[in-house]
Amino acid sequence: MRRLNRLMTGAALLALAGGSAGAQEAPPPGSYAAPDAAGYAEVTTWPDWTGVWYPDWSQLFAGRERAAPKFTTAAQAAMDAYQASIRESGPNQEAQAMCLPPGLPGTMQQPYPIEFVYSPGRVTILTEAYQQVRRIYVDGRPLPEDPDLLFLGNSVGHWDGDTLVVDTVGLSPQTNLVPGLPHTEKSTLRERIYLQAPGRMIVEMTFTNPDLLTEPFATKIAYKLDNSFPMREYVCAENNRLRTDGHGANIDLGLEEEGEDPFAGTE
Repeated sequence: MRRLNRLMTGAALLALAGGSAGAQEAPPPGSYAAPDAAGYAEVTTWPDWTGVWYPDWSQLFAGRERAAPKFTTAAQAAMDAYQASIRESGPNQEAQAMCLPPGLPGTMQQPYPIEFVYSPGRVTILTEAYQQVRRIYVDGRPLPEDPDLLFLGNSVGHWDGDTLVVDTVGLSPQTNLVPGLPHTEKSTLRERIYLQAPGRMIVEMTFTNPDLLTEPFATKIAYKLDNSFPMREYVCAENNRLRTDGHGANIDLGLEEEGEDPFAGTE
C-alpha cells in the first residue's frame, strides 16, 4: 500500500508538471550497472551453502520448546484471549484457508526445505513452503526508514566471517510473532545464519518489539543438508478446499459434488 501511494503521488506530480510517467529522465550513466565478473568473483569467497537444507527433526521442536517469550501486559492479554478461543472453537486456520504464508519466524520453522542462491550484493533464500523468496541485500545499503509492511519484511545483511548477519524490519501485522500474536510495525528481527558443522546449519533469530515483548525473544532453528530429494512446487491454491466461516476454517472434501465416497469399503 505504501509503495502504491508513492507511485500514485509521483504520477500526480508528473501530471501537474505536464509530464507523464514515461517521460521521466533516465538515471545518470553509471548509477546502475549489471553485475560483472568482479561481482561474481566476490560471491565465490562466501561460505558454500549449496544444496537443499531440510529442518533437522532431531533438533527442531526441542529448540522451540526452550524459547519462552516474555510478553508485555497487553500482549499477554491477547495471548490469553487467543488460548480461550482455541479452547472454545479450536485453532483459527483462516490464514491457511486463504493460502497466506506465515511470515517470520514461521516460514523458517515449517517442515519444508530451503535453498540459498548467491548473486553479487544479495543472498536469496528460496523456501518450498508457499514458494516464497527472501531477498537479503548484502551490498551495504541501510534498512529502510519507512518500510513497506511485507510478509517477509525488508532485510539487509552482512558477512561476519562465515556467518550471515541479517536485520529485518517492516514485518506485516498479517503475520505472527507467535501463534495468536500478530507483529506490529515495531517488530525487528536479527538473524545469525552459520554452519555449526559440515552439513548442519543453525539459524538464530532474535525479535524485539516494545509493544509485545519485555525483553528480546530468541529462538533457534536447525537444518541439515540433504540432496537426496529436490525441492518441489508448493501451490497452496491448487485444489484448495478449505473454506472459512465465523469459527475459522473447515475442510470440504466435496463428496456431495463427486457423488461417491472414496472411503467406502475401508472400514
